[in-house]
Amino acid sequence: MGREGEVKVKSLQKAMEVLECFIQKQPLGVTEISEKLGLYKSNVHNILMTFTALGYLTQDDETGKFHLGVSVMTLSRAFREGLDITRVAVPFMREIANEAGELIYLTIPKDDSVIYLEGISPDHQRMVSKSVAGEDCKMYCTAVGKAMLASMPKEEVEKCISGKLEAYTENTITDKKSLLEEIEKTRIRGYGIDDMEIMFGIKCVGVALLNHDGKVEGGLSISAPSLRMSDEKIELYANILKEYAAKIQKML
Repeated sequence: MGREGEVKVKSLQKAMEVLECFIQKQPLGVTEISEKLGLYKSNVHNILMTFTALGYLTQDDETGKFHLGVSVMTLSRAFREGLDITRVAVPFMREIANEAGELIYLTIPKDDSVIYLEGISPDHQRMVSKSVAGEDCKMYCTAVGKAMLASMPKEEVEKCISGKLEAYTENTITDKKSLLEEIEKTRIRGYGIDDMEIMFGIKCVGVALLNHDGKVEGGLSISAPSLRMSDEKIELYANILKEYAAKIQKML
C-alpha cells in the first residue's frame, strides 16, 4: 500500500500494518500476522489486544483469532459521510434506483481498483442484504471501472492495467489489446459495460463522475441479472446515469 510523506511514529506505523492485515483476510491469529509482517509474536499480541480494548478488533473466545470490530465500522461510516461525493451523490442515487428499478452503486477509484461506498436499491425492492462499503473490484472488469479508465490520461490507464488481467469468468477481458479497444469504445459511447465479467448472470452499466478539473472523482453503476439487461435496457440505464452524473458533477 502506497504511503505519502515521512512516517514520524514508527510504533504507530507498525500497529496500523497489523490492522491492515485484516483487509484481505479474517479471522487472523497472532502467528499468521507475525509471520506475514516479520514481527515478534509478543509485539503482535500486544497490538492486537490494544485494538481489541479500543473496539477496533474482537477476539473469538474459542479460536483466539481476531476479527475487525465495530469501531472500524464507525470510522468507515464517518469517512464515507465526510466525502463530498457521498453527500452529493446519495440523494440522486435514490432517484436513479427508483427510476431504473435496479440496484445502483457509488464507487471511488483507488490504484487499479474501484472501492464501493454505497449500494442503494429501489424503494419497492430491498436487494442489498449487507453493506458493500469497502469492497473492491479491479477496474478492468467492471463497468464503472472501464468508464473511469476511459476518462483518465493514457499514462494512468497504462499504469492501471499493467498487471496481470485475471479471468473471473469466461467473459472477462484478459488481453490488454482487447481491453484498450473496449476502453476506447467506452470513451466514445460515454459509459462502460460489464457483460458478466465478474460474476456470471450479472450485467452492469457504469459512468464516471468527474470533478470541475475533469479528474475522475468516482462513478455510478446499475447492476441487474443478465436476463433483465437487454441491449435496450443497457442504453436506457446508461442515459439515466449520464443525466444524473451531469447533475452530480456540477456540485463536485
